[in-house]
Amino acid sequence: MKENISEQYFVEKLAEAKTHFERALDCKHTEFDDLYPYMIEHPQFFWYKRYVAWSELLTVVKLCSELSVNWQEQFSEKQAEYIQKRVMSSKVLDYWFETKEHVS
Repeated sequence: MKENISEQYFVEKLAEAKTHFERALDCKHTEFDDLYPYMIEHPQFFWYKRYVAWSELLTVVKLCSELSVNWQEQFSEKQAEYIQKRVMSSKVLDYWFETKEHVS
């Protein structure tokens, strides 16, 4: 594969993973719901759904980093910081969509 084609591919996959994570944060329908429709009835479902989406996002970011694809430009400064820390904390869940810098 040509370098620019593979970079474009990973940028698209990164955008898809970001959208998937953000939909999971908002408790919106994702393809995960189609895979496990019976889990909607369980309270832990939304936490697990978010965890799966976060793991997917981190995996795509890791591949982008290994291939020297600039992934940071797809995210705010704070979002990139959360991703670099790799831990999906309550801060990530509460402030992912914040546009202003959050004071710790």
